[in-house]
Amino acid sequence: MSTPVPAKLRIGDWCVDPAAGQISRVGEVVRVEARTLRLLLDLAEHAGEVVSIDDLLDRVWAGVIVTPDSVYQAVASLRRLLGDDPRRPSYIATVPRLGYRLLAPVSAWGEPPPPAPRPRRARRLAMGGVASAALAAGLFVWMRPPSPPPVVPAAAAAPVSVGVMPFMDLTQTDEIVLADDVTEGLINQLGKNPRLRTPGFRSSFLLRGRQATPGQAAQALGVSYIVEGSVRLFGQRVRISARLIRPDTGFVMWVQTYDRPLLDVPVIQAAIAQDVARTLLAGKAGA
Repeated sequence: MSTPVPAKLRIGDWCVDPAAGQISRVGEVVRVEARTLRLLLDLAEHAGEVVSIDDLLDRVWAGVIVTPDSVYQAVASLRRLLGDDPRRPSYIATVPRLGYRLLAPVSAWGEPPPPAPRPRRARRLAMGGVASAALAAGLFVWMRPPSPPPVVPAAAAAPVSVGVMPFMDLTQTDEIVLADDVTEGLINQLGKNPRLRTPGFRSSFLLRGRQATPGQAAQALGVSYIVEGSVRLFGQRVRISARLIRPDTGFVMWVQTYDRPLLDVPVIQAAIAQDVARTLLAGKAGA
């Protein structure tokens, strides 16, 4: 007797169609590999709960001998398909040392999405508070003496431009999902710093497979400094090496290797971005 195929689901903005092996939303249809789709359905069945890697291995990879990095790579692939940012997730959240949790609401596809709550009483109170605050502000402006001329601050220093080359995957596998995820996450972390100017990950990924030197990469990205590195998996641990390079001289300005549990990848990305920014903005970058 064959196992019945689950009906269509609404997960966040996506329509999940297990029978067709695809997810879709307005104007976009994405094919999903069978194991990745089963992972999404398992998380949806336990929406809002923390699902451990062991449970996912038992249910999604039942009867198959794999390591936990298979779960990590499948989650990274699923996030990419959903357009989810692991640093600011709206679909799948990583719970360090525990597992993953589906954040997006789940319902049958035929049902309308739950309406957003409208706290009318709270809104009226808030509007009353705004009106009171505006009245108080008006009285304060009328009563206070004229303000002195504003002090014009000196021009802010121009942001430092730094690009990220696609990290190399040194694991003995054809999978490059983890290395790509590390690259993209590091770019996102660097992009949060207003004193840095960092090209987006699409620009960086154009360099993948081109065997570009740091100088060539800097020229292609239009930046003054380059971050390069590598990723290697060891069972449930990951080793990430990163280097900050000044392309015009070829000198390595900063280098660090992080050997941590696999689920600590976001922590490593934040640490690399912080160390790179500290090096570049502390006057160590030179002219």
